[in-house]
Amino acid sequence: MDVEDSGGTALSKVAAAIGEPARARMLCQLLDGRARTSTELAIVAGVSPSTASVHLQRLRTQRLVNLHAQGRHRYYSLAGRDVAAALEALNVLAGGEPRARAALAATAPDELRAARTCYDHIAGALGVALHDRCFALGWLSRRARPAGSYEVTTAGNRAFAALGVDVDAARKIRRRFAYACLDWSERRPHLGGAMGAALLDLALKHRWVARDPDGRALAILRTGRREMAARFGLDEPGLALRAS
Repeated sequence: MDVEDSGGTALSKVAAAIGEPARARMLCQLLDGRARTSTELAIVAGVSPSTASVHLQRLRTQRLVNLHAQGRHRYYSLAGRDVAAALEALNVLAGGEPRARAALAATAPDELRAARTCYDHIAGALGVALHDRCFALGWLSRRARPAGSYEVTTAGNRAFAALGVDVDAARKIRRRFAYACLDWSERRPHLGGAMGAALLDLALKHRWVARDPDGRALAILRTGRREMAARFGLDEPGLALRAS
């Protein structure tokens, strides 16, 4: 996205592409990192398939979505993590003043507020709780630069290795390693970056959580409640912080 022009023309075009309600709904539907057809996105946006195609072409032109052709099927996905991060930030800004932010969070379905994906990491109350416990247990520390970035401590390296998370492999991925991703429903950070993605992969692999096949929600499974209570000190019934 070229924003070097002094008048901000390119930026205004991107903003206009996101700002149309039907297109905004399509983009938010793609925040879980899964590709969808234009027909599926048309239903989400509440428009006809032909109108959806026009909207998707606009989003492609502004490099907000990618098109994937597989046989006779055509799928759309977000163009990258930067797009996902921008959308999550806009979700936060859309809340406006404190009362409006509270109202926005209150309208979110309970299952999304409890646990969901934020592109490729865990968000919602569960994501925030895991983030907080990683700090309380001394597994993560804050870095001075860039702002909002985290580092894994010596204790964290041992703990994540015991869980089956390869911290060195996560560090080598060409993306931010670990950072604070502001949660739009909780208004507090959850863990983003390569470490956030590794934690989601771990939770899915060991059946701590399961994806909703039709959306971004994550179901917290019985095994997950037990394991996260034992390993992170999360309260089993509500996944709140356990008193130490």
